[in-house]
Amino acid sequence: MQALVIVGHGSHLNPGSSTPTFSHADTIRETGVFDEVREAFWKEEPSFREVLRTLESDEVYVVPLFISEGYFTERVIPRELRLEGWDVSAWDSEDGVSATYATSRATDVEKTVHYCGPAGTHDSMSDVIVRRAESITGESDMGAGFGLAIVGHGTERNENSAKAIQYHADRIRESGRFDEVKALFMDEEPEVDDVTEFFESPDVVVVPLFVADGFHTQEDIPEDMGLTDDYRTGYEIPTEVDGQRIWYSGAVGTESLMADVLLERAAEAGADVRGVDDWTQSEPEGVADD
Repeated sequence: MQALVIVGHGSHLNPGSSTPTFSHADTIRETGVFDEVREAFWKEEPSFREVLRTLESDEVYVVPLFISEGYFTERVIPRELRLEGWDVSAWDSEDGVSATYATSRATDVEKTVHYCGPAGTHDSMSDVIVRRAESITGESDMGAGFGLAIVGHGTERNENSAKAIQYHADRIRESGRFDEVKALFMDEEPEVDDVTEFFESPDVVVVPLFVADGFHTQEDIPEDMGLTDDYRTGYEIPTEVDGQRIWYSGAVGTESLMADVLLERAAEAGADVRGVDDWTQSEPEGVADD
């Protein structure tokens, strides 16, 4: 038997924080390729520490629904799962975006755990970002005249937080899919507050590389960009700011194509996903290189 565990951060303050995790788990559960599919959280129930005890399967694939490699994916989750002899070097990721998977034993439940890199650094996330941009504009062949801003939180405490954003910006830029592609941040330079200063394109699509919609994506970023003075009054899509049309998408993690990324992470770690017809969604054209 094989099981899939999708682990997310969760929140005591934002009830919608866990929604994408449950939604993508449901999508994968419906494919029937795993005997068991579970969700687990740091700030909600079921917890990281308890989730393996709820499984009957001996073979478990754990995929973090996190954006970047860092404190939670490298230390907290392996510790709470009690992975025997865990060492982050087993991921063989020296650049902060290349973690694949490492196989360990969960000592207290005697299960084999294939611990995967975070969903946010997988190459297929570039496709999800493009799909998100397409869905908010309604343009499946957007290109000329469109710029793309990929927005991350950014933090001086963890340099890998910015690396994931820049990685996907570079990949999408190289694809030639948009006239301009920039990586912007909330808490470091270049800042999303000044989004119009970084683009010449008349239309700019802004996609936050966040797992779930919350305070940052629903309140801070729209106000910082000048879409509205008060998020509670709402704003139009697109909104004209400094003579440019800003198309704001909200968190990329809510995009249904995310389920494919989770499946691919597990498949690369050895999960048998045969029987899923063309995964769960069709991919956008022009970014994936495999």
